[in-house]
Amino acid sequence: MTGPNQDLTSLLKLAVDKSVEGRRILAASLGDFFTGGASVLSERESAIMSDILHKLIRDCEMAVRRELAQRLSKAKNPPHDLIVVLANDEIEVAQPILVNSGVLQDLELVQIIRRRGHEHQLAVAMRRALSEPVSDALVETGDVNVIKALLDNHGASISEATLTYLAEESQRVDSYQEPLIKRHDLNPELAKRMYLWVSAALRQHILHNFNLDPGELDDNLEPLAGALVGAQDRPDAAKPAGVLAQRLDEAGKISWELLIQVLRQGEIPLFEALFAEMSGLSAERTSRVLHESGGECLAIACQALEMPKTTFATVFLLSRRAESGRKSSDPRALANLLALYDMIETPNAKQVLKSWRRGEDFLEAIERIADAPPGGPGGPESAP
Repeated sequence: MTGPNQDLTSLLKLAVDKSVEGRRILAASLGDFFTGGASVLSERESAIMSDILHKLIRDCEMAVRRELAQRLSKAKNPPHDLIVVLANDEIEVAQPILVNSGVLQDLELVQIIRRRGHEHQLAVAMRRALSEPVSDALVETGDVNVIKALLDNHGASISEATLTYLAEESQRVDSYQEPLIKRHDLNPELAKRMYLWVSAALRQHILHNFNLDPGELDDNLEPLAGALVGAQDRPDAAKPAGVLAQRLDEAGKISWELLIQVLRQGEIPLFEALFAEMSGLSAERTSRVLHESGGECLAIACQALEMPKTTFATVFLLSRRAESGRKSSDPRALANLLALYDMIETPNAKQVLKSWRRGEDFLEAIERIADAPPGGPGGPESAP
């Protein structure tokens, strides 16, 4: 059985051999020396060994360096500075070190990411475990393939801020979507937004490639998105006015007359809750429809509900007086609005109201995927 000194002496003799075969044998012997686990070198012996290794790396061919890197990539105590040299070598040599070696420190990995190219970055992204700083450095490359490899690596720690950024980026980079959704560290709120974006992106793709009615497609996609994100009932239903409005609706007691009576009494919260029940809109969207300055959205909603023209005029006047505190309104504004009311066709108004009933998050996701500003192209359908 040979001891450390005999091993070292043999390696020193091999180092003198300059032939390709001598270098190959030396590389194999060095690999065996460090992976054997039995050898313990003194400080002087370690310095000699390090010198041998650096000369070997500088002089030997690619195939020899590659074999040495393969052997040392899983060694427990290889020379640290040699591992760093191999990790910065050509990718054929560096690959096993970057993927497998536990010797490399975070700072060294970050430097490799920033100084080396795409292939070195991909290799780092495939390591069994990555810290948040190393993951951040990989994301900073902006390389889609590198970032996807990082997201696919469930041993990588990724900060919440970085995940949030990548979730936003997934709206334009489809390849991020699936690996992001599958990550165990994606918080529920981000997961919800991701599902909505995926649904909206699917909607855009289908509309672009198939001749389908957008309304019918949304009827199928929105419930799917809602189920995926765990959509809940409208939160406003728990408010006193909302509870009363629900009970009146269940009893079949909501009428045009009740709406006007509640408005005359100045019960604006109850009026809004009643209108929400009649229209099927959320509290937030109901408020936007009712309080939109020109009254056009209110006209569309009321026409969709087939409200008589005289009743609409009364609702408009009373609601505006309740807002402003004035006893009279501009007669010209009312005349123009009533003319618009006559022009709105009920079937079209029903289609618009149907689109307004869709979830706020789903509509927002569609707008963002289409890169359209809120209230942008789309006519009255996108207004409130």
